[in-house]
Amino acid sequence: MANNDFLKNIIKEVGNEYASIVSDGVEAGDVDSFIDTGSYIFNALLSGSIYGGLASNKITAIAGESATGKTFFLMGIVKNFLDKNPNAGVIYFESESAITKQMIVDRGIDPDRMVIMPVTTVQEFRTDSLKVLDHYLLQNESKRQPLFLCLDSLGMLSTTKEVEDTADGKETRDMTRAQVLKAAFRVLTLKLGRAKVPMVVTNHTYDVVGSMFPQKEMGGGSGLKYAASSIIYLSKKKEKDGTEVIGNIIHCKNHKSRLTKENKMVDVRLTYDKGLDKYYGLLELAEKYDIFKKVSTRFELPDGSKQFGKTILNDPLTYFTEDVMKQLDEAASKEFKYATGD
Repeated sequence: MANNDFLKNIIKEVGNEYASIVSDGVEAGDVDSFIDTGSYIFNALLSGSIYGGLASNKITAIAGESATGKTFFLMGIVKNFLDKNPNAGVIYFESESAITKQMIVDRGIDPDRMVIMPVTTVQEFRTDSLKVLDHYLLQNESKRQPLFLCLDSLGMLSTTKEVEDTADGKETRDMTRAQVLKAAFRVLTLKLGRAKVPMVVTNHTYDVVGSMFPQKEMGGGSGLKYAASSIIYLSKKKEKDGTEVIGNIIHCKNHKSRLTKENKMVDVRLTYDKGLDKYYGLLELAEKYDIFKKVSTRFELPDGSKQFGKTILNDPLTYFTEDVMKQLDEAASKEFKYATGD
């Protein structure tokens, strides 16, 4: 083994708390675990495995136009995180004054393990989120309980200058907002990596004017674009049972990712009574990779039997067996991960 004492001395001399020898583990950069989102296909889109999900130490952005279900979708992820981790907690930075206790209880989320922290300005969010992470880092690592941070939404955050100008009756736009946001996310990215805490940020999108092809762009400047490990664009259509609307089918496009292929799309289902459908989207993946073979209007299963797609989705535990799930995970790796080049 090479003698790297001189490198350790350099780290000590510089005093950078985030620096470490690569062989010791680059804690702030490595993704050593994932947070299950509650949807197998959404896990695959983010991580390349149906058993993966949100990177445990990165920022994930969920963006879309108004009323595309960003908050509804995020609530489903929060519920699954708390259900999977009985001692975990969620800090929910909220800038829209749209979340109520009743809404949280109605979604089946444990209100005792979720903190709603209202924020009005970028500076307020930056200060409060960094205080939370600094306090978390002061705890002994072995005693830390899983923590999840959310910001809903970035687009509604003002700046201190905008608030002051509005109070003075001025209508000038604060041109420093993008720079303030970029600086905030630069620091947050390092802190989240060190603490091994995930953050999901919701944001709005708008149509790019003058583009040759129809394009969506995320608001708020480049700060979140650079800081986020993954950016998912959402759009939706109504899910109906007959004429009754029972939820939404949400189209998820991987706009940016450091872990999986960009521009891939999957559909997930959110229903009003059951929340995020864990198995929705797997049927299409199974068909594409010949795990289930489409025969006329039904699917031929590995045992030779045939079933309608609706029957499979209504009773997923019967048809998505352990062997089928193993094949689906291998298919997800091929579908969403970058090739190794071997």
